[in-house]
Amino acid sequence: MFQVRTDLALETREMYQENTKQEIPGVAVEQKEEEVATITHVKVLNQEGSKIMSKPEGSYITIESHGLKKADADLKDELSQLLAKELVKILPEKKNFKTLIVGLGNWDITPDALGPQVVSKVFITRHFFESYKKSEDESMRPVSAISPGVMGTTGIETVETIQGVVEKTKPDLVIAIDALASRKMQRVHTTIQISTTGINPGSGVGNKRKELSQRTLGVPVFAIGVPTVVDAATLTNDTISLVVEEFSNQATKGSEFYKILKGMSDEDKYALIKEVLEPYGANVIVTTKDIDMIIKNISQIIANALNIALHPGIDLKDVNRYLQ
Repeated sequence: MFQVRTDLALETREMYQENTKQEIPGVAVEQKEEEVATITHVKVLNQEGSKIMSKPEGSYITIESHGLKKADADLKDELSQLLAKELVKILPEKKNFKTLIVGLGNWDITPDALGPQVVSKVFITRHFFESYKKSEDESMRPVSAISPGVMGTTGIETVETIQGVVEKTKPDLVIAIDALASRKMQRVHTTIQISTTGINPGSGVGNKRKELSQRTLGVPVFAIGVPTVVDAATLTNDTISLVVEEFSNQATKGSEFYKILKGMSDEDKYALIKEVLEPYGANVIVTTKDIDMIIKNISQIIANALNIALHPGIDLKDVNRYLQ
C-alpha cells in the first residue's frame, strides 16, 4: 500500500480530505491569513482523531510563507515575531520557567543540521542564574541548550542523552528543533510547524528514533520543525497527480495517456514509481541546491523567535551582538 511520507499534521489532514471529502472527526482546524504568512491550527481532540491522524492528541501549528526561501532581513524579522507570538501562547504560565532547547539532527549533513544551527544562535542564560545564585530576573529566563548528535555518530539514543540532561538540570519545558519531511516540494523550506506533543528524532529522513515527549522525559516537550527534504517516491507521485490535473485543463484530456494516468490508483502509481526508482536506490531523499543558505536563514528565524519568546525583557539587537 502506498504511504505518503509527511511529518506535517496539515498535510495528513489534507490527504484525509482528498480521500474522503470530509473533515477528520475529533480534529478541529482553524486558519488565518497574516500579511506575510498563513497560520493553520490543527488540534487533535480525542483518540479517534489521534488514530486517524497517527499523531498524539495536542496542537499542531503551521506557519506557511513562500517568501521564507529567499527572506530578506525585514521578512525574517516579521516571521520571527510571528513565530514568537505563537510560541508565547503555548508557553507555561509560570513566570520564571526553565527551558532546555534541544537541537536534533546531524550537523555534518546540511538538510539535517537545522537543530544544531538553531542552538548555535539562541541566547543561553542558565549559567548566569547558576553563577549569581539567582532564581529569577526581570529581563530573562533560564535557558540551556544541547545538540546531542545522532546515534550513528554517538552510539547513544538521543532520548537517553536528553533524559540525563533533564534529570540533572530539571527544566520545566523542553523545546526540540528538528528537520521534517513534506509530501510536497512547495512546502519544503516554506513551512514551520510547532507541536505540543513532542517528536521522534530522525523522522525527516525516515530514521525514526525513540520519541522525546512528556511520557519519556517527565516534562512537557514542544517541537519546532521545518520540512527540508521530500521522499523521491512521494515527490514523483505528487508530480504525476499534478500532471493529471494539468491534462484535465487542456485539450489532451481525451488522450489515452491521460486516461491511463487518471485511472491509476495510488497503489498502482506507487508500484510504477518503485519499479522505475529501484535500480537507482528506492530510498532517495531530495532537497534543494541552495540548502546551505536556506538552513542558515531559517535557523536564524527560529532562534530569534525563541529569544523573543523566552526573554521578553531583552532587546533582540543586544542578543544578536552577544551571539556574533
